[in-house]
Amino acid sequence: MEILRSIALTVLSAITIVLSFTIYLTIKIFTGKSRNDKRYAPVHATVFDLFFHSHELYDYETKIARTKPTFRFLSPQQSEIFTADPRNVEHILKTRFDNYSKGPSTNENLADLLGHGIFAVDGEKWKQQRKLASSEFSTRVRDFSCSVFRRNASKLVGFLTEFALSGEAFDAQDMLMRFTLDSIFKVGFGVELRCLDGFSKEGEEFMKAFDEGNVATSSRFTDPLWKLKRFFNTGSQSRLKKSIATIDKFVYSLITTKRKELAKEQDTAVREDILSRFLVESEKDPENMNDKYLRDIILSFMIVGKDTTAASLSWFLYMLCKNTLFQEKIVQEIRDVTSTHEKTTDINVFTESITDEALDQMHYLHATLSETLRLYPSVPVDMKCADSDDILPDGHRVNKGDNIYYIAYAMGRMTYIWGQDAEDFKPERWLKDGVFQPESPFKFISFHAGPRICLGKDFAYRQMKIVSIALLHFFRFKMADEVCNVRYKRMLTLHIKGGLHLCAIPRTHI
Repeated sequence: MEILRSIALTVLSAITIVLSFTIYLTIKIFTGKSRNDKRYAPVHATVFDLFFHSHELYDYETKIARTKPTFRFLSPQQSEIFTADPRNVEHILKTRFDNYSKGPSTNENLADLLGHGIFAVDGEKWKQQRKLASSEFSTRVRDFSCSVFRRNASKLVGFLTEFALSGEAFDAQDMLMRFTLDSIFKVGFGVELRCLDGFSKEGEEFMKAFDEGNVATSSRFTDPLWKLKRFFNTGSQSRLKKSIATIDKFVYSLITTKRKELAKEQDTAVREDILSRFLVESEKDPENMNDKYLRDIILSFMIVGKDTTAASLSWFLYMLCKNTLFQEKIVQEIRDVTSTHEKTTDINVFTESITDEALDQMHYLHATLSETLRLYPSVPVDMKCADSDDILPDGHRVNKGDNIYYIAYAMGRMTYIWGQDAEDFKPERWLKDGVFQPESPFKFISFHAGPRICLGKDFAYRQMKIVSIALLHFFRFKMADEVCNVRYKRMLTLHIKGGLHLCAIPRTHI
């Protein structure tokens, strides 16, 4: 009886704590938020509403934005403002850049996974990392990265050939995640991870932990009880803690190994990989650029080099499968542009023909990738915090401490931005007389904009083009389940839920 009484008291205490905390949050939410003041963006609901719609969050935001381009959710400390208005986006990311920071919410939400990496910091740390990163996108690094992309694209084609010849379905998203993980580890860290070959148990564990950490971190932005879960070490926060342990073990081992390699080498200037260059820089400032800081930088590169590119390519293949005409148009462009004859069977010979000149001429492919990113942006929503009171171009006031989200996923579907065919997949909208025409980065926000615009934009397009050309030259793709409509998975980046299961049909020259 004593044991049962003890268990009952424990359960009752836990329920009391949760209820008390919920009541406290509710009171805080409705206090001092100018709910009926028309000078502020209209209130749609509280942040609890976001939690209840977390499984369909981006579509939910899209539905609201169709009638209210700027709107609010109320949270305990401040208003959470959402906008799909390009004027507001330009104001936040460029015009008043100095007034909008990552803010305490983002810092706290991302702290365990990304720490002080470039996507989670402002000020001097951001400037330092951006300056160091910008030097890595030089011509020499570009040439090195493209050779890695071509080599791994050849490996990818070989990997898929077995599935194509057997008619067996495969998970294209998982395959592309392995491809980009191998590529970023070689380009970024000088390591042959060989996930595509299936030879890296540590790499497999790291990839799984990184994805789980991504999901658990993303949940913090809509779960008002995540701190309570962290305190009790339960649910998503328990999974995050375990994931971080696996991630840290892998990354710190990588840093230690690279330090030992550099110590043995006299001429560090010939090192091609990015981590080696950061390690050389850390020797000048070991107190600030310690292993923890390097760990955070590495994981930020991981987000860019693995997740965003692989996810974008997955959505790209999905859209091509929904309409095979797009596939054939790209294949015809490949035949017109590449110097190698269409019947080339040598994978390595063909990938070597994918030169910078060829990539620059692939206007329809570039348009199709951009159209994919318009509807399925790698980062579906991003956030800034107001450091002082402000008024947005649409006339709505912002209070100091308010968080303001620019919702890229919704923006790509707004008729008041892209016209009546906004929700149609239409690569031709990017072309004029067959030549690709860029759009304003404040309208097409997939690569961010303003002073923090993505340094790796051209890097990402080159990687996506090289692998797309290689795959579409050798295979035609179709959905394993022709009637399947895929859904996204809630993460910091936009992954396909449950993977992308395709069949590859060899083209006649394979």
